[in-house]
Amino acid sequence: MIHIKKTITVSIIFLFFFTPLFSFDSGVDFNEEDFLIDILWRKIEKLDSGKRPKVALVLGGGGARGIAHIGVLRAISKECIPVDLVVGTSVGSLVGAFYCAQVPIEKVCNLAEQFTIGTFSNINYISMFDMLFMDNLFSNQKLEKYMNDIIGNIGFEELKIPLICVATDLNTGEKILLREGSVAFAARASSTIPGIFKPVEYKQRYLIDGGLTENIPVSVAKIFNCDVIIAVSVAADITKNNISTPIEILMQAIYIQGRMFDEYNLDLADIVIRPEVGYLSVLDFKNASCCINKGFIAAKRVIKDIKKIIINKTEEKYLLE
Repeated sequence: MIHIKKTITVSIIFLFFFTPLFSFDSGVDFNEEDFLIDILWRKIEKLDSGKRPKVALVLGGGGARGIAHIGVLRAISKECIPVDLVVGTSVGSLVGAFYCAQVPIEKVCNLAEQFTIGTFSNINYISMFDMLFMDNLFSNQKLEKYMNDIIGNIGFEELKIPLICVATDLNTGEKILLREGSVAFAARASSTIPGIFKPVEYKQRYLIDGGLTENIPVSVAKIFNCDVIIAVSVAADITKNNISTPIEILMQAIYIQGRMFDEYNLDLADIVIRPEVGYLSVLDFKNASCCINKGFIAAKRVIKDIKKIIINKTEEKYLLE
């Protein structure tokens, strides 16, 4: 609920300034809470970032299911929800990079609808032969080039919104936070599925998918002292997945291993958005439009709650400026 003192404040404003505009005998279905949120939110939209809570958006891993993140971003952009930090793992890093580089949402939607496994890897008959008989893993270097083509060869310092990509050190098991250097490289490293793609070399480390250490990295947002954390979970429903390929089997094993830790992380968030995409496989890119739509619907469902939390964590003096 909205804080009582804020409700009283806005109620006074309402009585003095807005009551003459309404006729409560007109049969209009008037919702006081929605009205108060709307009035206060207009104030929030005009505040400088230093006068409102710091908002973090955490985007989890999930392969093709992560396309739902795009729908979430479409919804929060439409509602002017401020985002001061994005933390992403795996596909969450990829979508987060597009968002932080301010690639138009509709363009990202179009890109997602054309996405295939060939977009981000060299998987073909020749490379499959090499893997089976020569012990050569696939490469996802193509993903880095793809990202560079879309966002440009930019560094983290050039992003409009700060981004942190989560990867895993193959040798130590450490969680590695990538927030300097090439954005495309970091997103690629965060998305490097172990056992399928070659580890990515970085500062004498070998990096693989961040999902092994933290698939929904809410704790990272906590480290950076964010006031409001919105987490997006695109976790698999392991009872409904039709698993048939080595990549799907490996990713399913990763999700099973990290499921309990994911729930612990989600408990740390202020708001959790759960697009209903758990039945889709990690490689189900053909359902991109459906994923985007489900992400949008899931985000719209909690927009009011997000606004209430941000309002409640904003100092009253700024709302009365």
